[in-house]
Amino acid sequence: MTKSAKKRSTAKSATSSKRSKSTKVATKHVRMAVRSGTKQSAAIEMLRAGDGATIESLTKATGWQQHSVRGFLAGVVRKRLKLDLESAVIDGVRTYWIAGERGAESTQTKQVGQS
Repeated sequence: MTKSAKKRSTAKSATSSKRSKSTKVATKHVRMAVRSGTKQSAAIEMLRAGDGATIESLTKATGWQQHSVRGFLAGVVRKRLKLDLESAVIDGVRTYWIAGERGAESTQTKQVGQS
């Protein structure tokens, strides 16, 4: 390779890395929306339910494999959507839910019933 070819290849990689950095900064603080009627939205609704969801229940509902469900929980729910996902072992089975939304229906029902 000639010196001018090396200069061109390094110049291209330097400009492409600058572009990717600016793109990451621009989308870093944006909360992504979830389309309704998708497997992803169904899984999130299960996580928002009062009882939460297990990996087994999410695999049955979405048709995904266990490792795909775990990747969805870590990559999409926590990182991309920036939702606070919590979990606990209940009766020997790990259950996941979105924090702040678990049991919200029961509190609203009590408030409505007391009025």
